[in-house]
Amino acid sequence: MSLKQASILVIDDDIDVLTAVRLLLKTEIQKIITEKNPEQIQSILAKNSFDIVLLDMNFKASVNTGNEGLYWLKQIKTWAPQTSVIMITAYADIELAIRSLKEGASDFIVKPWHNEKLITTLTELYKKKTQHLHSSASDTGGMVGTSKAMQDIFYKIDKIAPTDANILILGENGTGKDLVAKAIHEKSLRASQSFVKVDVGALTESLFESELFGHKKGAFTDAREDRTGRFEAANKGTLFLDEIGNISLQQQAKLLTALQNRQITRIGSNQNIPIDIRLICATNLPLQELANEARFRKDLIYRINTVEIVLPPLRQRKEDIEILAKHFLKLYGNKYFKPEVSLSNEAIRKLETYHFPGNIRELQYIIERAIIMSDSMELSGDDLIFSPIESAPMEEGSEGENSKLSTIEKNTILKVIEKNNGNITKAAKELGITRTALYRRLNKYDL
Repeated sequence: MSLKQASILVIDDDIDVLTAVRLLLKTEIQKIITEKNPEQIQSILAKNSFDIVLLDMNFKASVNTGNEGLYWLKQIKTWAPQTSVIMITAYADIELAIRSLKEGASDFIVKPWHNEKLITTLTELYKKKTQHLHSSASDTGGMVGTSKAMQDIFYKIDKIAPTDANILILGENGTGKDLVAKAIHEKSLRASQSFVKVDVGALTESLFESELFGHKKGAFTDAREDRTGRFEAANKGTLFLDEIGNISLQQQAKLLTALQNRQITRIGSNQNIPIDIRLICATNLPLQELANEARFRKDLIYRINTVEIVLPPLRQRKEDIEILAKHFLKLYGNKYFKPEVSLSNEAIRKLETYHFPGNIRELQYIIERAIIMSDSMELSGDDLIFSPIESAPMEEGSEGENSKLSTIEKNTILKVIEKNNGNITKAAKELGITRTALYRRLNKYDL
């Protein structure tokens, strides 16, 4: 693995050292910033993210205790805990450098160093760091994030996965609710059994029972053979009901009966079939909206919501944008035979200032499209095209016009849904938008 996608900060009060490192690494890595004054570290870290920091042990010619280096090491690990730190030390300070390893440094190099040795040290550390990231992503079902919000979610997943508690996952579309469900299953005691996902929001009244509970041959027109329902298919494993907030009250009653009795009955049969499942549900509706009894039964909420996990939208964890972008960059770079593709600083800044109404899914598509369409091995800001599907922010001074357009859109949606007897899939198709986009508009207009 090369350093081509790495970003490195070098802190040393010796201008000659900074110049030498910059000249050595500028063609080897994606980004390098050098700084003479350690007092600037915090502001630099606030504006940039780095994979590795090279930090000198001493900053005052008259004082060579190394304590300054240890102080700044602790500060860096506080401000940017995921950043690896390599200490730069003189031969006489090796004992202090070893102490720095106990304080959180990843390695140290002795100056004057051999250039090949420095590059080897950086490459090995970057490789280890990247492998750890992708290992962590694998352990958490492909989810990536270093923000406090995501670390809390990873902790909660580890805590609840070994239990059989029913889980309700809340979050906007595109935040990764299905990945959380899959991660819980894979860390559970049922991991060797089936994981069955059902998008219940897309099921019509007539299909709901047949899909979930199954049917006997001849139970209704087109029932040409016995069918196993999703509850039976998930027996001993995990059943994931996505878009649970979009099912009707009648469907909710049928679901509640099955969950209370821990058994189902196929359509056209009188035989009760016991079920043993771990239930996970997800919805893009806020919990307070789900608690509206005109829309959702409270007894069912209590049944499906032993523990809830709330996924934050991407705009509320901007510190994860770069790491997610690089995750997708590696994923699609390998898929489309461009493993060395990287993101420019300009591209990263463009991503970090965008509001991502489509959340992680939108970021994923942006990166994939850019890799496919770009002829360059470094993606620029112009290569990143934001989706026109997502609603643009309202322009200043256009509130009245947008209000009228919103009313028209709301009424049109209501008419089309009514025309299609509440079938969201058919309504979305007639409106010329995806089901996800239609759900977002239903949520927007409190429908």
